[in-house]
Amino acid sequence: MTPHLSCRTSLLSVATLALLAASGQPAAAQAPFPTGTVRFVAPFSASTPPDIISRIVSKELTETEGWRVIVENRPGGVTTIAATDVLTQPADGNSLYAMSVPSAAAPSLVPNISFDLDRDFDPVVKATVSYNVLVVNPSVPANTVAELVALLKSQPDKLTFSSGGFGTPAHLIGEQFKLQTGTRAQHVPYAQFPQAIGDLLNGTNAFMFITMLPVVDLIKSGNLRALAVTGPKRVPILPDVPTIVEAGYPSLVVEDWTGFAVKHGTPKETVAKLSAAINKALEKPSVREALAKIGAEPAGGTPEEFGRMVGKEVAHWHKVVADAGIKVQQ
Repeated sequence: MTPHLSCRTSLLSVATLALLAASGQPAAAQAPFPTGTVRFVAPFSASTPPDIISRIVSKELTETEGWRVIVENRPGGVTTIAATDVLTQPADGNSLYAMSVPSAAAPSLVPNISFDLDRDFDPVVKATVSYNVLVVNPSVPANTVAELVALLKSQPDKLTFSSGGFGTPAHLIGEQFKLQTGTRAQHVPYAQFPQAIGDLLNGTNAFMFITMLPVVDLIKSGNLRALAVTGPKRVPILPDVPTIVEAGYPSLVVEDWTGFAVKHGTPKETVAKLSAAINKALEKPSVREALAKIGAEPAGGTPEEFGRMVGKEVAHWHKVVADAGIKVQQ
């Protein structure tokens, strides 16, 4: 009898596995997360906000959660190189896409884009909120946003503004500024961020919307003049600079956010674990202090909240790209 029962048991086991496979249910418990090194894939080079924020968060996760976490930079393609990198990896949560404003604009800027943000990624958490500062070369005869607008209207297409590249926040916010103020100025993109700042400092270009970290000292030393920050409230890092709302242009409030997403199909338990760990990290005083030094504030929240925000951002920047007539990058 024993051999017969053993054979029957084996056959039942095979049948059970086959039924589980057909129904899509796991035959065994999922491997605990993480299964290896956790990678934050940043779509810009080192020392840019998505890179710095990823490193601040990854350091805290390493110390608090005991995970091995690294940051890898995959710049280029208006963030699509980094996004594609994550999509080539297993849907296990070990690779996170560091998203920001250009990520939401990419579908409108890159022809024949190979992925869909909503379809191919699962949101994890909105990590930070920050704002840019509108700066001009001191030789520009404008001490307020209104004076810059008047100057641009008096000299259409004569003045130029810098950015660190096509599709960067500096480019996109500059285009939105032109649309909402009815002004015309030429966009000058640079392959390297320091070059954009350099040609602003030497007067080649007149103005720029820029993240605060690289220009705080330049503003304080008088090498650049700050007209406004693009947020609804003043920021501690530049307390004397008025907001764009105070300057009379509330429609120009623009968040320069950062958040994280994983490949679609990542187990919900893994997404929840990542979201909880990052939210916990964002509450740490040391993390808040590190973010404050670059003019950023922790955001946090649920994956669902971040997903809804990304959807709104995609729609917003699609309209800006269309209304501004920005030619897509070939």
